[in-house]
Amino acid sequence: MSKSTLRKRIALTATTALFAGMLSVASAPVASGAALHVSANSANIALSAQASDTTTYVATAENSTGLSAITPIAAGLVTVASARSTRLLSKDTSTGTAQTVTMLASGVLSIYGNATTSTAFTATSGAFSSATMTAFAGSVSAATYGDPTTKVFIGVTGNANLAATAIAVLWTAPSSAGTYTISKYSAVNAAAPTLATPSNGTLTSQITVTVVAASSGGAYSAVYSACYTKTAVTGAVNLGTNTADSTSSTVVSGAQWYIGIALNDGYAANLSNGNLVATATNGGILNITSTGDGSALSAGTGSTVVAYGTGEQAMVRIDQPTAGAPLTTTVTVSYNGTTVCTKTVTITGAAAAVNISKIATGDLSSTTTNASWLGDTFPNGTASGRNGHYYVQLKDSAGNTVMPASSAEFSMDPVTATTTVTALAVNSSVATSTSSTTTYSSSVGTFTCGPVAGSSAVKLRHTAAATGVTIVSAPFTARCADNPYTYSASMDKASYTQGEIGTLTVQFLDSKGNKANSVIAVGAATFVLPMLTLVTATGSATAITNADGEIKYTFTVGTSSGMTAGTFSGIVDFTALTDVAATKATPTYKLSTGGDTTTNADVLKSIVALIASINKQIQALQKLILKR
Repeated sequence: MSKSTLRKRIALTATTALFAGMLSVASAPVASGAALHVSANSANIALSAQASDTTTYVATAENSTGLSAITPIAAGLVTVASARSTRLLSKDTSTGTAQTVTMLASGVLSIYGNATTSTAFTATSGAFSSATMTAFAGSVSAATYGDPTTKVFIGVTGNANLAATAIAVLWTAPSSAGTYTISKYSAVNAAAPTLATPSNGTLTSQITVTVVAASSGGAYSAVYSACYTKTAVTGAVNLGTNTADSTSSTVVSGAQWYIGIALNDGYAANLSNGNLVATATNGGILNITSTGDGSALSAGTGSTVVAYGTGEQAMVRIDQPTAGAPLTTTVTVSYNGTTVCTKTVTITGAAAAVNISKIATGDLSSTTTNASWLGDTFPNGTASGRNGHYYVQLKDSAGNTVMPASSAEFSMDPVTATTTVTALAVNSSVATSTSSTTTYSSSVGTFTCGPVAGSSAVKLRHTAAATGVTIVSAPFTARCADNPYTYSASMDKASYTQGEIGTLTVQFLDSKGNKANSVIAVGAATFVLPMLTLVTATGSATAITNADGEIKYTFTVGTSSGMTAGTFSGIVDFTALTDVAATKATPTYKLSTGGDTTTNADVLKSIVALIASINKQIQALQKLILKR
């Protein structure tokens, strides 16, 4: 059910009229009126003659003259349009044992429902009055009150005409603020309520009533309001379709941002009509609507816009002031001078730069790629669409990432083509994100190598399909070489202490002595490195991870069982290469435990040196004495 769109005023005095034979009673005047704020429809919920004992209602209709209970209009059918409550501030939509009400002190709740059996109401405070039921042949209408009137018992027996009888009761809230509970018990099976012990029955409904001294309705409440960025007009914030800001970091040039708004007061009810004002920095162009989902909201003409409404379902549209120019703007929205939200959004400009990164070395006479080079899996989980030799990223003049329309927008600058690098291209799996934290903000490119090893400075062009504007990358070096053929291995240090981290670098060369390409797998490897523990694993499809034909392996010094100091030689064997032409590498390294490494030979050597020094000093002293 949708909530009321207007604030309701409750009268200061009330008169109850229970028509068609029902009891009439007048309630005492109350101090002041208050706006009605209900989450349910402002009209009272209709009462079906077949409603169960577990359903109980509170009158929420607009009240300008008083309150009344139920008016029967025919046997078995009743109308509740005339039921009224006073000083009601809010009512939730539930009808069972978890109902909540907020009201002003000394207000009156009009409670109604159907009963198939005897029913008792009890309250932790306040007073019941006007308890009644629809009079039908064969049913007994009996209402008795406890003393004080925090309990009332309604006897329902022998109803031959209907499965349920309409019952109603008024409850007057205490004059003191606090939280109170109204409970309804029904006779189920052998468990029957009585006036003395209502809880002998089964609890079928319960209302938690919060009595306050003053209303917090009618004024903007941040707790019950929402304001979220969106990249499309569909989906109203107040209907729960949008419950958080858009996860997009930008929208493309020519597209729009939207801010969906749902304003409420402290009882989650609509506000009165007021001025909604939105302003944008940096020349952002705005338009605003106070109602609807904004589907017909066209582009605005200025950076400040005003609308008049409740803000129940408002929408702000944001456009860039100049086509193709990037915009980052902060939009502030206020209601009657109170700021309700501030959002910063970015609309990218036209592509102004083509940036190239992570460039591989290609294989001769081919466009062969290796999935291990970029290590980039396509969004659908397969790698084939993202295999390539380099990344391509478009940026606008403000440094924002721009997504291309398709791979057809890219081409090689023809003046940079050579016999070494004959062509450049971009895969169909172009960039799909503007987030700086994902590789999907870059497209994947390839280049074609000629038959001779070497390198060329090449350029990649981008021509926007929408505008025809062409931009060119800075020159980047694309290198071509043959497959790995031989290799060497070296440690990053000559000696290590237990616990250190070391690096083993394997340099691969092609058959002509050029640093090998980085797309052909070097195959499985066997490492024998005494007292070292490899951290980087090897495998049967190991690919070169450096464009200079290198693979670096990390290791820790020492093993789980400790280590022995000394000088060691290891063996690095890439079997697919050593089986053909390569020679196993045997790197040598020295290890120490990190403690005192002085040997007996070192001690003896020091003693001999000390003795020689003493002898020299004695000889010098003797010469000095003889001169005298």
